[in-house]
Amino acid sequence: MQADLTMGNIASALTLQSEEAALLAELRAGSEEAFSWLIARYHQPIYSLLARTVQNRADAADLAQEVFVKVFRGVHSFHGESSLRTWIYRIALREASNQRRWWMRHCQQEVPIEQEIAESDTSSPIRLKEMLVDPAESPFDAAVQAETRARVEAALAKVPEPFRTTLILRDIEGFVYEEVAEMQGVNLGTVKSRLVRGRACLKAILTAEQEQNAPARTMPGLPLGEEAR
Repeated sequence: MQADLTMGNIASALTLQSEEAALLAELRAGSEEAFSWLIARYHQPIYSLLARTVQNRADAADLAQEVFVKVFRGVHSFHGESSLRTWIYRIALREASNQRRWWMRHCQQEVPIEQEIAESDTSSPIRLKEMLVDPAESPFDAAVQAETRARVEAALAKVPEPFRTTLILRDIEGFVYEEVAEMQGVNLGTVKSRLVRGRACLKAILTAEQEQNAPARTMPGLPLGEEAR
């Protein structure tokens, strides 16, 4: 009985070696069908192996693809020192090892975003994420501010003189009251009075434009204008 099992194992091994030799011959001849069969046979176990051995499981799919690329390119240099399966797994383990080494080098260069960094000119540390905040305004904010500036400029042009010039000198150019008085040749009280009246006029113009541009309100169920009837 034992002899029968031994003979059966030998026969099975010879059959596998014969099939593998035939497969290798097809692969070396560039058979796409043989390579497709190889991928279908080994892709899932190789992927599972890589997913369990690399640091980042998301890289397993890319690594599995790289393994089969190297199998395809290296099949001519494979001389059967081991089984085809062993050779493929050895390539996969080497790729996993290379990926882990890259990952470790990469992680050593990373700085956690929550890490505190001491400033050279101050004793209070700040977090890295606070240094990564973009101080520039967003495109939306820039568009809103540009639109607001345009509205203010248009309204300012409607403010009568001399209130408009006083507003420009004080609120836009930033001159102090005394400088504005000297430029306009008036006393300080006159400047303050013109500024109050100019601001009130500008606000009234902007408010009126806002109300004019607001959508008309209608009664529910009635067409525009019917509520007044």
